[in-house]
Amino acid sequence: MDMKKKLGPEPDAFGKDPLGYSMLGWHKWALAQEINGFPVDLLKGPTSKDLKSPVLWLSHTQALSTAAISLIQNPPEFESLPEDMRGVAHCQYHAVALMLVGYGLESCLKAMIIIRMGVDAYEEKERKHRHHNLSRLADFIPDLTTREKAVLDGLTHFTMWAGRYPDPGFGDVSKAETVFKISEEFEISAKDLFEVSAKVSAHTLVVLSEAATEN
Repeated sequence: MDMKKKLGPEPDAFGKDPLGYSMLGWHKWALAQEINGFPVDLLKGPTSKDLKSPVLWLSHTQALSTAAISLIQNPPEFESLPEDMRGVAHCQYHAVALMLVGYGLESCLKAMIIIRMGVDAYEEKERKHRHHNLSRLADFIPDLTTREKAVLDGLTHFTMWAGRYPDPGFGDVSKAETVFKISEEFEISAKDLFEVSAKVSAHTLVVLSEAATEN
C-alpha cells in the first residue's frame, strides 16, 4: 500500500462509500503519525483521548469553515421550487451556512480549550464544555467587545436551532425574535461575522504560543 497516497484526499472514495470515507479523518491523522515515526495501532481504532487531539479539532474547523464559505459564495436559485417558495429556501440556505460558520468557531474554541487545559484535564471537565454557546466557550479570549460577543450570541442560535430547523422547539418562538433584536441593535453585517470569526480563529496562535512557553 502506498501510505502517502492513502494519506491524501481520495476524490472518488466519497462516491463509493460516503459514510465510511467521511469517518476516516482520525485514520488519516494516525497514518500521518505513522509516516512521521510515531507508531499508532490503526487496527485498534481511536480512544477517547485520541479524538481529543487539537489537531483533529483544528482540521475540523477548517473543514467546517471551508464548507460555509462555499455555500455562501455559491447559493442555488432553487429552480425546482415554486417561485413563491424560492425566497423562503434562500433564507434557510443561508441559515445553514451560518450554522456551519458557528460550528467552525465552536470547533476552533474547543481546540483552544483542549490546548490550554491538556487532554486529561479537558476529559475530566468535558461536560462543562459540551454545549454550543459560543460566548461562553470564548470567555478566555480577553479582548472581545460587546459587539463581538453579540455576533457570537447570534451565531449560537444558528448552531443550536436556526440552521437546523425552522422552529426552536418547546414553544419558545421568542428565540427567533432574539436573533432579530441582536441583528438590529448591533447592525451586524456579513463583514462583521467574518471579522469576528477571523479574530477568534487568530487567537489560536496566542494559545499555541502560551502552551509552547509553558512546556
